[in-house]
Amino acid sequence: MIIRTVKGLVVAACCALVILPFLAVFSTSLADQAQVTATGGYVLWPDRPNLDAYRAILAGGVVTRALVVSVGVTVVGTLLSLTCITLLAYSLSRPGSLLHRPILLAVLFTLLFAPGMIPMYLTIKQLGLLDSYWSLILPGLASGFQIIIMRAFFQEIPGELIDAARIDGASELRILLRVVLPLSKAVIAVVGLFSAVAYWNAFFNAMLYLNDTEKWPLQLVLRTYVVDNSALGVDAADLSGGFLPPPQSMQMAILVLSLVPIAIVYPFLQKHFAKGILIGAVKG
Repeated sequence: MIIRTVKGLVVAACCALVILPFLAVFSTSLADQAQVTATGGYVLWPDRPNLDAYRAILAGGVVTRALVVSVGVTVVGTLLSLTCITLLAYSLSRPGSLLHRPILLAVLFTLLFAPGMIPMYLTIKQLGLLDSYWSLILPGLASGFQIIIMRAFFQEIPGELIDAARIDGASELRILLRVVLPLSKAVIAVVGLFSAVAYWNAFFNAMLYLNDTEKWPLQLVLRTYVVDNSALGVDAADLSGGFLPPPQSMQMAILVLSLVPIAIVYPFLQKHFAKGILIGAVKG
């Protein structure tokens, strides 16, 4: 009984350590100037919660535009990434496929040696992708780690199912779409979540390849505003109260907006997450 109580207290303490920072971020985004000043910058429970910080950052147009860019890049990038990773992983999971061993060795090579920043920049420049949204999507299109996870999952599918479909006259593409993918929801959810989080949180590629600030994603706007203390183009005259909320509240409001989309998606994929990772780890 004592051991169980101690374990419960430890788990509760760990949960509190995880939850308190998020609570402080959300509460500070709802606090007014007086309470932010009184608490020294961070609020755990706002006395007079309001949405002034959210109205302010959305009124300027910069955050709204950046949010649309981030959503678009994440959705398009995740769909293309899933398509490329699925096709490559399936081909590598079938013994005797064309150039099976060289391609597999090339994928494994990328796990050990990542391309440098300068070669990547020169490649993007030579392809004419500078100041293009494709410069945010194409560099992270296929991850070697995700390919290995999905390949290991595909190898777990009984070969008899694939052989039966092949005997019935199904092509490889039809086998993939009608037999393999319906059995692979767990690994697709895991790889999709990995890709979506990577695209959503990426800001370094945008900082390197995008000169037009109107094309910046939300994470780069957040970094620029929080780290560099740059302005968001918000005019106090456009707000109902005629004054700007405290800078700390606006920073936390942008941070909340950057966290909410992934936090909403994750619960729907969580049930597949452990299974997909476990199979990739054991088989791989």
